[in-house]
Amino acid sequence: MMPEVVQKNYDRFKRVSEVLVKDPEPQVGQTPKEVIWTKNKSKLYRYQPTKEKTNKVPILMIYALINKPYILDLTPGSSLIEYLTNQGHDVYLLDWGTPGYEDRNMKLDDFILDYIPRAVQKVLRTSNANEVSLLGYCMGGTMTSIFAALHPELPIRNLIFLTSPFDFSDTGLFSNWLDERYFNLDKMVDTFGVIPPEVIDLGNKLLKPLVNYIGPYVTLADRAENEDFVKSWSLMQKWVHDGIPFPGEAYRQWIGDFYQKNKLINDELYIRGQQVKLSNIKANILNIAAQRDHIAAPEQVEPLLDKVASKDKTYHIMPTGHVSVVVGGSAVKRTYPTIDQWLTEHSK
Repeated sequence: MMPEVVQKNYDRFKRVSEVLVKDPEPQVGQTPKEVIWTKNKSKLYRYQPTKEKTNKVPILMIYALINKPYILDLTPGSSLIEYLTNQGHDVYLLDWGTPGYEDRNMKLDDFILDYIPRAVQKVLRTSNANEVSLLGYCMGGTMTSIFAALHPELPIRNLIFLTSPFDFSDTGLFSNWLDERYFNLDKMVDTFGVIPPEVIDLGNKLLKPLVNYIGPYVTLADRAENEDFVKSWSLMQKWVHDGIPFPGEAYRQWIGDFYQKNKLINDELYIRGQQVKLSNIKANILNIAAQRDHIAAPEQVEPLLDKVASKDKTYHIMPTGHVSVVVGGSAVKRTYPTIDQWLTEHSK
């Protein structure tokens, strides 16, 4: 008979092996939804269409061009979308889909001026509403701010930004890695056409290599006997490794105009010939940063509020990281209720 400590370690190792090799992939994005509009690879979803909507202003979520948007609907009980629909909000999501090599020439201009406006119109018509709220997560929020600045005539009542960078004057290690003197952006885009998800993932993980590469497996080994933890771990690992290609021309703009030249916050950005002035934004704003965010640090997020013309603007900093702001215990207890309460108050 094995000593208890040896047996315990054996059981733990066996469970880790099962999680990594045998267990089926977890189910994600389970909140009921229907596709109400498509364009190219993109789909516009409406959630729980049969559920009674008590909030008259619909909310359209706009995700980044990186990873897949089911992080906003990861699993029942840890889903911002499920939470808001259960609170009576009429929730929509613009899913960009998975670009192929044929999409290499798509620019940010195309997404911001051809896709988002039509999605907004479809949301207004479907919900029979006069106004709309927009929620952008990460880069999706940056794109949403540009869209709102270029369309001051649209009935955008509320804007919610979740860990979205606006000021790129100091992006931590990214500032060093993406410095024009060392990083040949044009050669990278011209070589790849579409940027492989592994390239984006590598850059993000190298910000904290030990934590990102070794940390997940150490914590899994430590807590393998806790099935709730194992489930959460498996869900997060599925999402983290479920990256999508980045259209080359959009990537050229994102790195060149934002990380290298910081054009947005300085009113120097032009989208399809139109100057982007954040001062054109007048909608109510909830701007949320995450304290431990190393991808969009609070000092990149907060400066938006000094630029906009909005009279009603709120800045919240959550005690989370870039991803844990939308999934996990802290998100459920803090982020979700904060968004729900603010939206409800600003939608009457």
